[in-house]
Amino acid sequence: MTAQTRMAPGAYSRAGDDLRWLLTRLVEEVPGVLSVAVVSADGLPLLSSEPAGAPQRRAVGPLGAAADLATIVSGLGSLTTGAANLMEGGPVRQTLVAMDTGNLLVMSISDGSLLGVYTEPEADMGVVTYHMALFVGRAGHLLTPELRAELRQATPRPNLR
Repeated sequence: MTAQTRMAPGAYSRAGDDLRWLLTRLVEEVPGVLSVAVVSADGLPLLSSEPAGAPQRRAVGPLGAAADLATIVSGLGSLTTGAANLMEGGPVRQTLVAMDTGNLLVMSISDGSLLGVYTEPEADMGVVTYHMALFVGRAGHLLTPELRAELRQATPRPNLR
């Protein structure tokens, strides 16, 4: 299965290409992963990936399924952080939403950035969370303010009329 990302290779800095490569590997090498999104602390999608040849989901939002995942990841991250604050539970490390048709996992990367992964319902959550933790460990130092700005500029914006 080949991954399609929303950023052309070689068009960005070395750190941007490295992050894109890590995201592509996560989708291609972890069984059951359908879609991945990296979202900044302020809720903006930085990078997303969906497997090529996957069944096309109806593009609900202005930018389609990948942007929808980023929006959900951002909202879920905000909600769980608020709940943790109210419960004085400390920082949220990860969130799992198990559904009939799939699983959504959200993990903190750094400075409020989030990694969201949508999987098939049969995916081994232990394997998925292990690979997510590897991604977070490798990507955390890459997400500098400069790279976040670069990725924000590269993210397509909806046409609002």
